[in-house]
Amino acid sequence: MASDAAIITVPGPDGDREVRISSPSRVLWPELGLTKLDLATYLRDVGEPFVTANGDRPISLQRFSGGIEGEQFFSKNPPKGAPDYVRSEMVVYPSGRTHPQLVIDEPAAAVWAAQMNTLVFHPWASRAERSDYPDQLRIDLDPQPGTDFDDAKPVAVELRAVLAEAGLNAYIKTSGNRGLHVFAPIRPEWEFLETRHAVIAAARELERRMPRRVTTNWWKEERGERIFVDFNQANRDRTMAGAYSPRALPHAPVSCPLDWAELDEADPSEFTILTVPGRLSTTGDPWAAMHDESGSIDVLLQWWDKDTASGLGELPFPPDFPKMPGEPPRVQPSRAKKPA
Repeated sequence: MASDAAIITVPGPDGDREVRISSPSRVLWPELGLTKLDLATYLRDVGEPFVTANGDRPISLQRFSGGIEGEQFFSKNPPKGAPDYVRSEMVVYPSGRTHPQLVIDEPAAAVWAAQMNTLVFHPWASRAERSDYPDQLRIDLDPQPGTDFDDAKPVAVELRAVLAEAGLNAYIKTSGNRGLHVFAPIRPEWEFLETRHAVIAAARELERRMPRRVTTNWWKEERGERIFVDFNQANRDRTMAGAYSPRALPHAPVSCPLDWAELDEADPSEFTILTVPGRLSTTGDPWAAMHDESGSIDVLLQWWDKDTASGLGELPFPPDFPKMPGEPPRVQPSRAKKPA
């Protein structure tokens, strides 16, 4: 009979910590028979690169009451009984409300989150102590129906060139599903709206270069069989699965950082909680040095100003955001009232 609990020893900056995992045999990924203990062990094994990528940031935990097929919810503030090595920082949400948000500082905190039935980790683009100012420019390449991961590859390569022309060094990872995420480290000198405008400027330039492959259309009915550049992921309190985060999909994939030289042959289905620890021990962490040098979004903001002057202004915000200055109507084009 399986034990009711297991203890995992997790190395960290302050020495080893013993993290208790209750119901370790609970199956989270039924197709593979992977359990809660398997998840906790994975997070221990990738602990250092996981914290390098996601630590010291406000983070939302996507928690599941059972396995990936069970009910799920997002947890942002530390629950009662959190260990003393799990901290929080006050952040401001789009509504203007403030609230403490979880922060992960060491691998044991990630393993503790697994104990709390967390499968997916969603870090902010900013650091906890300076949460109003992103230090990452993040661009989500989202394949639309009729396109797939392979269609996103050449788009990511061209996006890298666009960002290089703007003076930014791009890094890439799989989303853990069908898409790709491109990040660029930036100095934390611009707030979220400015960073969003920089993303839109890069997306529009990418769309001009690849009009048959790329779209910035917010409304799904207008996107066609193209790769959507999801600019709204650049907003405050909008996140994507963090680097090395598992995903709640049947084959237990991971959002995995890649070296650009790997992209052409990359198959996202190969990066799972079973394979990524071994990959790290063999190839190392492609994102380890991401923040050694940080860039500026000034050039992208100049592109934004140029587009704005030519009539390309603000784009729609997510429906739960307050109405923003210059924003077009939030109504699906096919449902908009036609002029008399």
